[in-house]
Amino acid sequence: MKRTIVEVLLALALIGAGVFGWLSWKQAQTAKGQVTALQAASEEAAKAVSASKAATAAAEEQAAALEEQLGPLQNKVKELDAIKGAMSSGTTLADLEAAYKTQKSLSAERQVGLGALRMLTKGGDDPAALEAFRTALQLTDLGSRKNTMCAAQTALAAAGEKVTVMSECLPQAAHGAPDAHAKDDKGAKPDAHGKPDAHAKDDKAGKPDAHGKPDAHGKDDKHAKPGDKKGADAHAAPHWSYAGDMGPDRWGKEFPTCAKGKSQSPLDIVGPFVKARTSLSAEYKEGPLKILNNGHTIQVNVPPGSKLRVDARPYDLLQFHFHRPSEEKIEGKPMSMVAHFVHKGADGKLVVLGVLLKEGNENPGIKTLWANMPLEEGPEVSPEGVKFNPGSLLPREFDFFSYEGSLTTPPCTEGVTFFILKTTVNVAAAQVTQFPFKINARPVQARNGRDITMN
Repeated sequence: MKRTIVEVLLALALIGAGVFGWLSWKQAQTAKGQVTALQAASEEAAKAVSASKAATAAAEEQAAALEEQLGPLQNKVKELDAIKGAMSSGTTLADLEAAYKTQKSLSAERQVGLGALRMLTKGGDDPAALEAFRTALQLTDLGSRKNTMCAAQTALAAAGEKVTVMSECLPQAAHGAPDAHAKDDKGAKPDAHGKPDAHAKDDKAGKPDAHGKPDAHGKDDKHAKPGDKKGADAHAAPHWSYAGDMGPDRWGKEFPTCAKGKSQSPLDIVGPFVKARTSLSAEYKEGPLKILNNGHTIQVNVPPGSKLRVDARPYDLLQFHFHRPSEEKIEGKPMSMVAHFVHKGADGKLVVLGVLLKEGNENPGIKTLWANMPLEEGPEVSPEGVKFNPGSLLPREFDFFSYEGSLTTPPCTEGVTFFILKTTVNVAAAQVTQFPFKINARPVQARNGRDITMN
């Protein structure tokens, strides 16, 4: 009996020892897991501390860099304050406005300068300053006047006007890769559709479009299609073009009026027509030939003196240029080319006279121009001893179609009156193919209920 009791006690002791050992092992495993977790947390904390130190160091470096930049910025503020103080009397502004009153029209650069001076003198909400900046935008485009256009857009945006500042004008563009379109902003002759005034100094226009690389041998394919990039300049990066990623159907991305405007040019000239008694006459004069290839067309800048009269009201001829094929169509049919003669009135109103060029006999006037035109994009050239009368490209009859439209190139500004002469002028097939742009015509736009008048 005693033995049995002893055996039972021993068994109970063994069981108790086993349970105690198992519980001790379990506690050890739990403690080990907690230690591992604590070690992981400690490592994460160490990494966070390290990252915090790195971020602190970076912030300190950035703060030091900003502090270095602060000094020059403070100096710029002082310079601006000094300039505003010097202009506050308004004397300089009055002198400049008095000088500009003697001129019939102001270039985009002069408009921007006048707006900036008024802004310094009168403040950012001065209506005349804002109007000067708006006028500058109407007179220029990005390709040929980037600095001027950016200055006008930035000034209007700073004044709280609803204007989109293009990406090329934003600060990051200034600090990034060089701008392929930026040229010296020196106030050139008006470009393809009524740009700065006819008496300003010449500069280099925008980069060629997708079809804009001139063929040195004059072997352009007159049947090339808009999507055909054969012969295009693979290295050119134009802001807008006549085909490709920045072709006419995408101009609206950077130039909203091109997509949203309701009075865009060109048009398909088709009835019904409204009869009008408007009189039209040209008084063009011979002068030294000034011709350039601006990367989008061949343009001839005209010396002062030539005028177009609309009901006896004079409009100064600024320049004329060419499109291939004609941008305007007559009942759905384009001509081989068109010459657009761009005029400006005393009120700044633009009037374009369109002369359709039909394939036929050789044109003596075109022969003179093509013999002297630059085959590569560049500044205006004036061949020694060569004179030209724009009137040599006009037909005798002046019957016309007329409508209210826009510039046919970006920024597609509206409020431009077009007169398209009914009588065509001959141009030889060989002369068409010698033109160094295979296609540089905007497609016809929606009429949107506009009247087309005819005399």
